[in-house]
Amino acid sequence: MSKTIVIVGYGPGISHAVAERFGAEGFSVAIGARNPDALQAGARRLEAKGIKVLAVPTDASNAKAVRAFIQKAYSQFGSIDVLHWNAAANLAGDLLNAPTDDLVAAFNTGVTGLVASIQEALPELKKVKDAAVLVTDGGFGLSVDAVDDAVVEYQAMGLAIANAAKHKAVRILSRRLQREGVYLGEVMVMGTVKGTAYDHGDGSVELKSVRDAVFKLYCERKNVTVQVQ
Repeated sequence: MSKTIVIVGYGPGISHAVAERFGAEGFSVAIGARNPDALQAGARRLEAKGIKVLAVPTDASNAKAVRAFIQKAYSQFGSIDVLHWNAAANLAGDLLNAPTDDLVAAFNTGVTGLVASIQEALPELKKVKDAAVLVTDGGFGLSVDAVDDAVVEYQAMGLAIANAAKHKAVRILSRRLQREGVYLGEVMVMGTVKGTAYDHGDGSVELKSVRDAVFKLYCERKNVTVQVQ
C-alpha cells in the first residue's frame, strides 16, 4: 500500500508543488479546497504525472467539512501518513471597520480547522511509521515592528492574527504530538511567493524553496519551525 498525503487548503502554488513532490515519492494525494473547478484542474495536472489523486471540495474554516474530507481520504486510500495544512484566509484586513464575522472566519481557517484535521487524522497517523503534520504559515504572524507596519499597510490584520495563533498552536501541538509518535513541523514563508496569486510583481520567495523546505521537514524532523525567505 502506498503512503498518503492529505492536503487541506489546496491551490496552484505551494500546495500543488508539495503534492507533486510527495507524489513523485510514490504518495497518493488527497486535496481539499473550496473551489471545485480549481480542485479538478489541479487533480488533472497531478494525474497527468501518474499520481493517484482524490479531490474533495472542502471549506477549511468548517470543522465538520474538514473532518468529512479526512474520512473520505482514509476511505479512498486506506492510510494517512502526512497531513499538510496550507489553508489561510485574508479577511478582516482593517480591524477598525471589518465585520467581526470575517475575523472569526480567518481564525477558523487558520487554527480551528487545523485542530479539527489533526484530531480526525490522529488515529490513522498513529498507525503508520514516520507520520507527520506539516503546516505552512506566513511571516505576518511574527511580532516584529517592521512586520506589524507591513500588516497595517497591506491591510492584512485578520490574516496576521490567524497566522500568529497558528504559529503558537504549532509550537504547542508539536510537543503534545510527540507523545503520540507524530511529528509536527511548520514552514513560515517570509514574503510573497513568486508566481502565485499574491504576487503583484513584488514576489521574493521561490516556490521551489518552500516546497523543498516542507519536504525536508518531513525527512529530517529536526525543527518545529523553519523560515523561508
